[in-house]
Amino acid sequence: MSVDVLAVAAHRDDIELTCGGTLLRAAAFGRRTAIIDLTAGEAGTRGSAVIRADEAARAAVILGVTARENLGLPDAAIVNTPETRAELAKVIRRFAPRIVIAPAQDGRHPDHREAAALVRDACFVAGLARIAPTVPAHRPFKVLHCVTYREDWTKPTFVVDISDVFERKLEAVRCYASQFATATQAGEVYPTGEPLLDVVRHQAAHYGSLIRTRYGEPFITAETMRVDDVTTLDVSTF
Repeated sequence: MSVDVLAVAAHRDDIELTCGGTLLRAAAFGRRTAIIDLTAGEAGTRGSAVIRADEAARAAVILGVTARENLGLPDAAIVNTPETRAELAKVIRRFAPRIVIAPAQDGRHPDHREAAALVRDACFVAGLARIAPTVPAHRPFKVLHCVTYREDWTKPTFVVDISDVFERKLEAVRCYASQFATATQAGEVYPTGEPLLDVVRHQAAHYGSLIRTRYGEPFITAETMRVDDVTTLDVSTF
């Protein structure tokens, strides 16, 4: 099953918080999308792995993904090793995405930081035919790192306009009642004293304002973006 965009994150609910709107926009453009959760979230303070699996399944329907799988790595103990890179590389090859979305490189949760490096390295390893040769080699074209909620990080490379799908993104986030029902913070979402869903809305509004839209999701790439025709550049200076 090949897809256009594969989003990989450490925990069930990370995708919804950081790039759920982008997956919704991709689906609206007719792109096939999928999600890989690296852990079952069994070490989380709230809920359980079983509850979170049900929540993730319901959120996946809202996001319109073609598949959602779990790699089964240990929660709060993700490591970037040759073994974990090979396991993730096999899944990446199976989905054969052009674009892979990875966590922020400087996340607050240690699993997020480790997962960011693991995903990037696994994408490279997926192109090495002699590693895990049971699955044909495939190297994604581009890796994007989410930076939503990371106000201490560098300015994003670009922002995706999610204005038209933002309420559906929130609907997907709401699926995780075990995590967010009374929460004011979660993962990379720092507390402000407001309910978590309000923080999500305000952050999306902030990033949307950078591209003169109502809501946005930001990303960073290691490489500089290319422009062929400067007259097509969007976002007004004035």
